[in-house]
Amino acid sequence: MALENVGGLAMHIILSKLGPLQAASIACLSKRFRVWASEDTLWAQFCSDDLDLSSPVDPYGNPTPSFKAAYQAWRKEFSMYPWPLVQRAQRCWAKLKQWLSLNFPEILPTLRRGASEHEIDDFEKSVKLKLPIPTRVLYRFVDGQELPDQHFSGNLPSNLLGIMGGYMLYDHLVNVFFLPLRQVAIETRGISRQLGLSSSKSKYIVVASSATYSEKIFLLDCSNGQLFVGTMNLVIDGEMLPCVRGGGEDAMLRWLEEHARRLHDGVIKVRREGKIRSINLFPEDAPLCSSAVTNGVKVRASALFVPEFSNLRDESDKFMFAYSIRMSLSPDGCIINGQMFSSCQLHWRHWIIRANDVIVSDINGEAVIGKFPLLRPGEEEFVYESCTSLPASRGSIEGSYTFVPGRLVDAKGSSFAVEVARFPLHVPDYIF
Repeated sequence: MALENVGGLAMHIILSKLGPLQAASIACLSKRFRVWASEDTLWAQFCSDDLDLSSPVDPYGNPTPSFKAAYQAWRKEFSMYPWPLVQRAQRCWAKLKQWLSLNFPEILPTLRRGASEHEIDDFEKSVKLKLPIPTRVLYRFVDGQELPDQHFSGNLPSNLLGIMGGYMLYDHLVNVFFLPLRQVAIETRGISRQLGLSSSKSKYIVVASSATYSEKIFLLDCSNGQLFVGTMNLVIDGEMLPCVRGGGEDAMLRWLEEHARRLHDGVIKVRREGKIRSINLFPEDAPLCSSAVTNGVKVRASALFVPEFSNLRDESDKFMFAYSIRMSLSPDGCIINGQMFSSCQLHWRHWIIRANDVIVSDINGEAVIGKFPLLRPGEEEFVYESCTSLPASRGSIEGSYTFVPGRLVDAKGSSFAVEVARFPLHVPDYIF
């Protein structure tokens, strides 16, 4: 055959372009092709391309003798599922674990070993429901998270380890865990009782929830794969909102993929508030986070949708949004007309709140959440959260703060306005 006269490097390139299945077939043609198609550098590339593997391991993390053996082990273990779906789930979890290892390694030990086919079958029997195929594959890789011994109350740990993250709003603290199957069964029975549904009539299972004293619940519709989150009326009348626009059997996988993308792109980050460190869902980057600097005072602002406080039956206050404001003073201090001041203090706030493009609130008042933050160069950002409700699913906030150079009790000059650039309020395509 003419191809047998091609050099080894050229054949490696050809086989790598053909892919693993074709490479395995070509190995049957002759001894020489078998040698070329068995080169482990070739299978290392297939493992990297298909599964994001950098070392030869089986689906349970055990070392294998070669990359070819690793690839074969993966194909055998997941032979009952569409291979592109397996690849997506593997890449999603690999991306999340990679980000965690660099930014929040404390979460990694909470991720449980993937569930076996037998364990998933037993779970389905216990809840009398069949999981959507993409959800089964997700749980084959990671069977949720190990949960705290009990829901947090009183003193909180220094790290809140929910992989889906959360936020704090006054005394409302959310930190969402991806639940293991055993806990899914327990939580599902509990919510079915609250909703007055028998296990034979309910098509929902609880797949994620907050492990704090503030309740936030995500439910998967096993009949079509759509993921939902409960509103404040969940227990009253079962009111929920879809978490993934367009739905589909793979909605939960798309939800996790989007979460991984937001983490990798820096849209959301790990944030420390006081002594508590967690994945914080307030956006940190434009266009979801606005930023403006006035006379050395920098203000960053962003918002998120709070479904658990939303009430779709209330025409005037349907949608609840929390917003986070971060303000700081530049290293050069506060500069007004060329004069530098070593501090400045907030006195007044002015907010313009819109639903769609219509102004619904024009607010003036002293302080922010009862505080008059004093800013100094080099100090950490002053951060606070507040909230507002809207009749529409889209809107915005903008405004200004009035500061004085020095301190309120010892002003060193005239007051000045600091811009808060407009930032969006909207119910997103993916709700977390």
